[in-house]
Amino acid sequence: MCGRYILAQLAAAEQYFKLDRAAWDTTANYNVAPSLPVPIVRLGKDGKREGIMVRWGLIPYFAHGVPGRFSTINARIETFETAAAYQWPWKRRQRCLQVASGFYEWHVDACGRKAPFFIHLADQEVFAFAGLWERSRKPDGTSIESCVMITMPGNELLRDIHNAGANPHRMPAILRREDHEAWLRGSAEEARALLQPYPSDLMVGYEVSTRVNDAKNNDAKLIEAVDCASS
Repeated sequence: MCGRYILAQLAAAEQYFKLDRAAWDTTANYNVAPSLPVPIVRLGKDGKREGIMVRWGLIPYFAHGVPGRFSTINARIETFETAAAYQWPWKRRQRCLQVASGFYEWHVDACGRKAPFFIHLADQEVFAFAGLWERSRKPDGTSIESCVMITMPGNELLRDIHNAGANPHRMPAILRREDHEAWLRGSAEEARALLQPYPSDLMVGYEVSTRVNDAKNNDAKLIEAVDCASS
């Protein structure tokens, strides 16, 4: 499971994602937690790319705007095409780019010490998780939009780092820049084929402070490398 990530270069994201219009908050966030509003890129009704803010944690259309009891921040690649919450946005081609600059995963060492690691891409500062978005209408007629990122078995780096929690050895589905258009506009078959582990040699991971465990902490020091004694 990927449960925390960061957004640090949104000022440049509009150009990077080739947006036609944007309505998102460009404030840096070094500890994005579930249920917070996050920026995504999707296709508008006119087919143009738009950047908007939605809730992280998908609320199915049939839930009438009410979040469920179970986590919907991650959709497993093995089941998202048939799972009740995710199959409909997938079938309706409601695919999105969930904007990020890096993410956290937790590692348990041989002594049982659990520590967070920060992972980012070596070849680009801003990138996109492969996501799905949904709109759920409340009884009062208003609606809430939300998203979920797709996860998959980890590459060599993530299999080594991410060995903690209920879903170890996994990673978010990270899209290559050249695949953004196909993810947004392609057929189901074309989009599904893009879901491949990002290459380990293009990723960097290192231990950071356990301060990230508290979602109230939100500053650039969270992504600074630490050694065992100072974490």
